[in-house]
Formats: sequence, C-alpha cells, structure tokens
Amino acid sequence: MERIACTWVLLLSVFYGALAFADEGGDPRDPWEGLNRAIFAFNDTADLYLLQPVARGYKKVTPTFVDQSLANVFNNIGEVQNIGNDILQGEGLDALTSTGRFVINTTVGVLGIFDVAGAIGLKRDSEDFGQTLAVWGVGNGPFIMLPLLGPSTLRDGVGLGVDSYTAITREIDPERAQYGMTLLDLLQVRASLLGSEDLVSGDKYTFFKDVYLQRRDFLINDGKLEDDFGDEDFESFDF
Repeated sequence: MERIACTWVLLLSVFYGALAFADEGGDPRDPWEGLNRAIFAFNDTADLYLLQPVARGYKKVTPTFVDQSLANVFNNIGEVQNIGNDILQGEGLDALTSTGRFVINTTVGVLGIFDVAGAIGLKRDSEDFGQTLAVWGVGNGPFIMLPLLGPSTLRDGVGLGVDSYTAITREIDPERAQYGMTLLDLLQVRASLLGSEDLVSGDKYTFFKDVYLQRRDFLINDGKLEDDFGDEDFESFDF
C-alpha cells in the first residue's frame, strides 16, 4: 500500500508540476482550482458512500478501549518517522523526546498499546518530510487535491511520497499484512473524525482547503500559530 501511495503521489506531483505556470485566477494558492474541485467531488462521493459507512460500522462494533489502543499503536509506529524528521530538521531535543516515547511505549506500553510516555509528560510531536522540506526552505507550491488521499500541496505531496517509501510498515512480511495495517490505520483515523462534518461552513471545498493550509502552517511552525481546528489527526481528513 505504501508503495502504491508513493508511486501515485509522485506521478501526480509530476503531472501538477507540468502545470506549474498555469493560472486559472482566483486564489493564488490554488491555480488549478478547477481540476482540484473535480478531484474533491470524487473524494467526497467516495467518502460519503464508502468510507463513512465502513467507519460507522467499525465505530459501532469496536470497543472504545480497543479503538484507543489501535490509535496508540499507530502513533507509536509513527514515532520512527518523527525521529528521522526531527533529526533532519536539526531538532535534537525533539528527536530525543520522540525516541524516549518510542522506547517507553514499545516496552512498558506493550508495543504501543498504552501511551505510558504521554502519561508521564512526554508530549507527542507529529513530523513528516513535508515539514522537513519547509524547514529547509522549500515553499508550499500550489495547493493540490490528491485522489483518495485528500488535500495537499506540491511540496507536501512529494513529502508524502518520501514518507510512504520510507515507512517502517514496509518491512512487514508478508506484503498483504502491510496492506491490512495501512487500511486499518486509515479506517481508525476516519472513524475518529465522524461527526466533524458539523464543523463545515460555507463552500465545502474552500473550507477544507483553508483548514488544511492553516493546519500545515501550525505544524511547520511548531504550534506558534493560532490553531482553531482540533488535534493533529484533522489533517488526515480524506476529502
């Protein structure tokens, strides 16, 4: 699944890159709004008729403790990505914190089922290669809407491809287990966002674009901007 996502994102990045000088007017952050809205409409339909029903079914049959345990496990796996990006960003203290979280939760927390590190005050930090590129001075580039993967930018789309290619879950064998883990992760995240549709106001496409871009700025600046949109998982809302 990570391999497919990586290839998909890179191909789309090349496609969008070929349009780099196109300008349809309107929002300067979104020069390809017409194409992006078409992809958004596809994503929205897929979410309405596929992802939401499956997520509701998952939420209905999964005990809260199990759901939270799965979230903890996937967060713990993500600490490896956090460590690597903290190092690339020159954030030594954050890298040590992420390492401490991974070691504590993997051992005392029983492979990450329990967030023991969080309970003792080690706060989780969400880092990805798109943020690393931003720290290195790479600009957002145009806003893009990725099929099934949701809102992004040209820079973050490339970062997503790198993160997918280097994900620790790629080491899981057999390969079908990788697909199962990835799908379960996506399902758990989507289920956690059920009900957030009530937050939408005005034009749905514009709302999600603005939320995504503001949330990315918030993460890149390590929380130094005002954050009005909830926890870090909101950025994963697939529309």
